[in-house]
Amino acid sequence: MNLLFVCSENRLRSPTGEEVFSECTGVNAIGAGTNSDAETVVSGDLIEWADVILVMEKTHRNKVSKKFKALLKGKKLVCLDIPVNYERMQPELVRLLESRVARHVRLN
Repeated sequence: MNLLFVCSENRLRSPTGEEVFSECTGVNAIGAGTNSDAETVVSGDLIEWADVILVMEKTHRNKVSKKFKALLKGKKLVCLDIPVNYERMQPELVRLLESRVARHVRLN
């Protein structure tokens, strides 16, 4: 299963999601950002690659939906509602990601 984690800058939340879920058997995870200066900018190729797109905030969902509307047909787009007040790999962020993602994605 291919999981795409999306935040703004791809520096804190989405890289944490990528690192945590890449450890799961049968899961490929990539982080990306909606801003043009993100470490990895979300692209059409990443949207096509992903089975599930997990955005951190409603603003990210809106940007992804608007920019990639045609590519989202048949894709699961989930807003995790995780604010930007966590550091990369902060234990509270990891626990929040694990619990929120588990609501939407069946992992082995």
